[in-house]
Amino acid sequence: MENQRQIGREYEKMAAEYLEACGFQILSCNYRCRYGEIDLIAKDGEVLVFCEVKYRSDTRKGEPAEAVGIKKQQTIYKCAAAYLQEYGIGEMPCRFDVISILGREICLIRDAF
Repeated sequence: MENQRQIGREYEKMAAEYLEACGFQILSCNYRCRYGEIDLIAKDGEVLVFCEVKYRSDTRKGEPAEAVGIKKQQTIYKCAAAYLQEYGIGEMPCRFDVISILGREICLIRDAF
């Protein structure tokens, strides 16, 4: 299990570097609260972006983004609300993105859900 976490961290780091190259400002990696975890939280201009990173080495189990089902989306929503409350963030546009990594190919899906 620890090996899987280490692999996940490596791909989350790759995703963070990708976002930075796209002009995003990374605010938090692996934000944890009582509801769960959000992989990356960033700012894209004036928009706060909550990002889920999904990796697959191939498509035998489907596309990476397909793994972000309704249950995971609900967890991310709750975590995002906790983040906003914890940091006293009021009126600020927010969005939920998925970063899909297939092999070494990265795809950013804006407004994924």
